Amino acid sequence: MKTEFSLAQLADPDIAEADKILRACVHCGFCTATCPTYVLLGDELDSPRGRIYLIKDMLEHDRPATADVVTHIDRCLSCLSCMTTCPSGVNYMHLVDHARVHIERTYRRPLLDRLRREVLARIMPDPQAFRLALILAVLGRPFAPLFDLVGAKRIAAMLHLAKAMPAGFAKAGAQTFAVGRERRGRVAILSGCATQVLKPSLNAAAIRLLNRHGIEVVLPEGEVCCGAIVHHLGREHESLAFVRRNIDAWTHEIEGRGLDAILVTASGCGTMIKDYGFLLRNDSAYATNAARVAALTQDISEYLMKLGLNQPAQDSGLVVAYQAACSLQHGQKVVSEPKALLAKAGFAVRDVPEGHLCCGSAGTYNILQPEIAGELRNRKAETIRSVRPDVVAAGNIGCIAQLEPAMDIPIAHTVELLDWAYGGPVPRGLEALAPHVHEVPEGRPIILVP
Repeated sequence: MKTEFSLAQLADPDIAEADKILRACVHCGFCTATCPTYVLLGDELDSPRGRIYLIKDMLEHDRPATADVVTHIDRCLSCLSCMTTCPSGVNYMHLVDHARVHIERTYRRPLLDRLRREVLARIMPDPQAFRLALILAVLGRPFAPLFDLVGAKRIAAMLHLAKAMPAGFAKAGAQTFAVGRERRGRVAILSGCATQVLKPSLNAAAIRLLNRHGIEVVLPEGEVCCGAIVHHLGREHESLAFVRRNIDAWTHEIEGRGLDAILVTASGCGTMIKDYGFLLRNDSAYATNAARVAALTQDISEYLMKLGLNQPAQDSGLVVAYQAACSLQHGQKVVSEPKALLAKAGFAVRDVPEGHLCCGSAGTYNILQPEIAGELRNRKAETIRSVRPDVVAAGNIGCIAQLEPAMDIPIAHTVELLDWAYGGPVPRGLEALAPHVHEVPEGRPIILVP
């Protein structure tokens, strides 16, 4: 793609990066076939190629975003399926992120939209505020149909997502989970702002599984939200403040007792943290440590695959539909590891048709764009049902929260199923499946159900 940025514009490192990304695009249109919004809406401007043209025009002419441009950029889920499909290696993620920052700086949204985004930016990265908001939403859930009737779709969407009270509370603050035998390694695990409120049992399962395999786990002092929520809202300064605080916290651990890895159970957060090096590439005070943190970060499934797990304690044979989170398969290119781990643990793993398409969660997307998110959720639920699973496995808390209200099949995080298979408790919501799972006699191989 030919660009026409001036030399003065190209002196800005963000514009220079955008120029490089734009020049890589060859207009082939392969991205349209795998873009969820184009598949649903059929509008070229709601495809990656169309959005690239809008962003190019806006940035080249250095003009404020228009309402039309904002509409089409806001409809992007940042699922990054286009990056998996693109034969030219266009880094659409960094381009659309820059466009969102430009929109936030140059476009004044309508009052209600500004208030909604402000509330999300304040509440979701703060676990205490998020927990209180969720409790209030659960209490208000019976009124969701009323908000639907009066056209308050985004309020109704928030209430529909609040299916149950927070499932327990994660203890806040720094903690170390030591192993009682020879230590094989030491890792930090991201607490996560949504994870510790919506599903604190998730990280508890990860810690048990890691401890059982000789890995010491630390929750570092000073760790905060990964920054993804406000980053995707275009609030750059707030996002980078979170990023720097986390880098300080993890660097303290790295330079103290040392870390073999920084593990993430919420793949949306993992995609963000793996990008810390790029985000602070021009910050002389943080660039080195940001790159070091990004290089140490792994999805929990990546680390477990390299670690090598023992023989499972149970022989389930349960059929598991694997819901591949976009941030994992497209953002981090982690595709085979979760399925291989589940298969080794004794589950019969089945891929979900149209697995490349997003479920509609995408951070705050299911609140800000409830109609499109709802269509994608229902489509995903139908494809999951088509493989007739006993349980659904997903690697991201966002997918779980999005799909659970639409599913009559239990859904759990991959690591919860692995913890169960290797001697942990039955994951919440899967109690009805427990009678079908049997302990494995020592030395007997796992038999997978076809």
